[in-house]
Amino acid sequence: QVQLVESGGGLVQAGGSLRLSCAASGRAFSSYDMGWFRQAPGKEREFVATIPRSGGSTYYADSVKGRFTISRDNAKNAVYLQMNSLRPEDTAVYYCARHYSGNIYYSSSYDYWGQGTQVTVSS
Repeated sequence: QVQLVESGGGLVQAGGSLRLSCAASGRAFSSYDMGWFRQAPGKEREFVATIPRSGGSTYYADSVKGRFTISRDNAKNAVYLQMNSLRPEDTAVYYCARHYSGNIYYSSSYDYWGQGTQVTVSS
């Protein structure tokens, strides 16, 4: 059984920074690509970033490119999302997820999800 638990969300002013963490339990964490998604009120869940199992080439949504950085520590079974220069439009619940199969940009390609952590950016 795989469990993903996010932490690090909170309230921050525009221009500020937050670092989200996702702790994974279960075996073979290092065998899977991992991703971050977010969902704002009244909107669909959207892709934010993904990192391969080896921690190599990463991919980002255009809206966060240059501001967010995804990383992972396989020894700690953890994945992180460093968020800088935050904007009010980044306000959402952020989820980490394990990629199972298929297009990395689609939520349907991920099989395990955390419960989410709220990020609120005030203007």
